[in-house]
Amino acid sequence: MSLAMVDWDQQLIEKYNYSGPRYTSYPTALEFNEDFGEQEFGLACDKFPERDLSLYVHIPFCHKLCYYCGCNKVITRHQHKADIYLDYLEQEIQLQAPRFKQRKVSQMHWGGGTPTYLEPEQLKRLTTQLFSQFEFADNAEVSIEVDPREIELSTINLLAELGFNRLSLGVQDFNKQVQQAVNREQDEAFIFALVERAKQVGFNSVNIDLIYGLPHQTRASFQQTLSRVLELDPDRLSVFNYAHLPSRFAAQRKIDESAMPSSDERLGILRDSIEFLTTHGYQFIGMDHFAKPDDELAIAQSKGELHRNFQGYTTQGEADLLGLGVSSISMLGDAYSQNQKDLKTYYAQIDQQGHAQWKGIALNQDDLIRRELIKTLICNFQLSFKDIEQQFDLDFQQYFAEDMQLLKPFVEDGLVSLSADALQVTNKGRLLIRNICMCFDVYFRSQARRQQFSRVI
Repeated sequence: MSLAMVDWDQQLIEKYNYSGPRYTSYPTALEFNEDFGEQEFGLACDKFPERDLSLYVHIPFCHKLCYYCGCNKVITRHQHKADIYLDYLEQEIQLQAPRFKQRKVSQMHWGGGTPTYLEPEQLKRLTTQLFSQFEFADNAEVSIEVDPREIELSTINLLAELGFNRLSLGVQDFNKQVQQAVNREQDEAFIFALVERAKQVGFNSVNIDLIYGLPHQTRASFQQTLSRVLELDPDRLSVFNYAHLPSRFAAQRKIDESAMPSSDERLGILRDSIEFLTTHGYQFIGMDHFAKPDDELAIAQSKGELHRNFQGYTTQGEADLLGLGVSSISMLGDAYSQNQKDLKTYYAQIDQQGHAQWKGIALNQDDLIRRELIKTLICNFQLSFKDIEQQFDLDFQQYFAEDMQLLKPFVEDGLVSLSADALQVTNKGRLLIRNICMCFDVYFRSQARRQQFSRVI
């Protein structure tokens, strides 16, 4: 079987390259509302007490501003602010942990911001708190995002000692001109040293993040970055499409739009990336993710067991997800919940109410049906109508009559093939999986929603 499993059709890609959700959740975060409060959150926590638990911990601080970034972050050099944040985060951990005392934590991920903004003593403080308050499975995945510009090699040793076994490294691009244009200059040799140290001290997996669509990037320059990344030999790769939304993210206004690659050049970069990486042994998982064939993501996909949540593709789909920290999102029971997004508001609410829960949504039966369908399509590129019918006791063709009409152009263009009892995304349709999923998204049919998402490619 081809590792790429993608047929590039330039004309169709251009036809369908409009804005749409990334489907890290369905419904998307745009549907969250403040009618969903702490009481509803508590009910969601208790819905499936037998499930494993996945933890997401948000560390919002960064030393420097990367102009492309759309994450929830605080730029500061004042390290004591992290101590204040940890005071509040510990209050939140101590509030939430008793709700899950019967559960095993099978996965934990620290994102940001920059989790390695924390100094060694702060890292020890937070991990001690988490490991003492929650019960972790012996084989738990414990991962952390690392900025190679602001870290000592010895910190990799410390992270391993603290229980971390997976590393995600934000490289974005090795080209110096590109780095300067987005205010993210980094030492290439040090990145190689970091990855080498991680492998020496026993990290199970290393992921490298790249971004295409940044100023001064060309097909030729990005090819050089890919060649260097190949020498790092990561287990997984993410090649993200830069979403330029300066009206939403003020830092992006510092980017010179005239230096950004054209739409044709961007598509060329993506096409080259897929061809290069799959030629060199990586499997195209979907959207922007690649993995070695023996990686857990690739194995899960081949078995039809891959899942997707706010952290992207995952093997932990049967676990509930608890988000801790400012702006973090939980996926518990049949509901989503988000903490306060602004740091001062997060602090004030914990002081006044003892918790940080802000808004969310309890999924209705239609949401659950469509979430399962969209997740199955985006992870496995195929769908058995019978599986949906049996799981939710419905007639597929009747229930999705309107959706199947919306799907017709994709069938006519050869992006989807239909049989009496199944839907199969063709190799030509894999790059446009988000568009195919949109046919089943009742919220997206409101035209106003389209302006709030990035282009699919």
